[in-house]
Amino acid sequence: MTDDFLPITAIDHLELYCGNARQAAHFYDHGFGFAPVAYSGLETGNRRAASYVLTQGAIRLVLTTALGPDDAIARHVHLHGDGVAVIALAVPDAAAAYRETTARGATGVVPPSEAGDGDGALRFAAIRAYGDTQIKFVERAGYGGVFAPGYRAMPEAARPRPTAGLTAIDHIVGNVELGAMNRWVEFFARTMGFSQLVHFDDADISTEYSALMSKVMQDGSGLVKFPINEPAEGKKKSQIQEYLDYYYGPGVQHIACTTNDIVATVRQLRDNGISFLRVPAAYYEELAARVGDLDAPAAALAELGILVDRDEEGYLLQIFTRPVNDRPTLFFEIIERHGSRGFGKGNFKALFEAIEREQAARGNL
Repeated sequence: MTDDFLPITAIDHLELYCGNARQAAHFYDHGFGFAPVAYSGLETGNRRAASYVLTQGAIRLVLTTALGPDDAIARHVHLHGDGVAVIALAVPDAAAAYRETTARGATGVVPPSEAGDGDGALRFAAIRAYGDTQIKFVERAGYGGVFAPGYRAMPEAARPRPTAGLTAIDHIVGNVELGAMNRWVEFFARTMGFSQLVHFDDADISTEYSALMSKVMQDGSGLVKFPINEPAEGKKKSQIQEYLDYYYGPGVQHIACTTNDIVATVRQLRDNGISFLRVPAAYYEELAARVGDLDAPAAALAELGILVDRDEEGYLLQIFTRPVNDRPTLFFEIIERHGSRGFGKGNFKALFEAIEREQAARGNL
């Protein structure tokens, strides 16, 4: 892309709206190994909401709950359940990012704004993406505080805790309704300058019963990748349609996090009580013939249910959690890359058959 009108330096954070942010913070701390570092709430002068900031590696989650039933955050949770409401991107100039994207057709949600305290000024703005999801632009160059004005450091941050070894966000997957995928592909291309990295159709992602289609959009630097899924016609209900039914509209389906040692990470997460999708043992019988030599021991991959895929650039190891909410909506992917920039195309059939077994157990296939 020659005209990078929207330079993005990082994924700044993901904000999840929750029914009970304190309990959610406990879950992501003790389950996923995130460390609580900052808090905003009544004690800091925030009369609207309570928020907990947790970090692991370069990943930052903000968990927010409304303090009253009539707030937009409360209405969001009432409709969607707990889920990703804000995808925040670090940019050198938040006002310029807002100006460039809205000039190209994006709908503004938060105009260029500034919040300050003794640690400087934080600048931000936001536009609307699919469903009720917002894309927020965050400019941190003038701010040196713990997270943002109105937040204070949490003493719990000093408590030693085992990390799960998660290092960064690899990609963020959105589910949209049938027929809407291409509209959002065009939206990210036109308003944010993203380009299409790869396209999977229902021939690539299908089982006997269901199918989906997906296109992956990425920014000019390749730092930010947004796969966008839509359901496809099948004999039974697609996993994407199940998500749409229970999230009550489009939204973020899963967050993929990288690790440098997926075996150690999955062992730790499993010990912490996180549960994962499983594929049949037969998946591993021809693994060496299918993917060749690996750095990870095949026995450990089979024991933990870790999937492997190889392409012309290398290979990747991946595994998916079960939904982290009672609604079958948000889940996490853990991924370790060895050269491959793909998304596990060779695993699609086994993975989606595993998801269908979960759907059938829920009575939703």
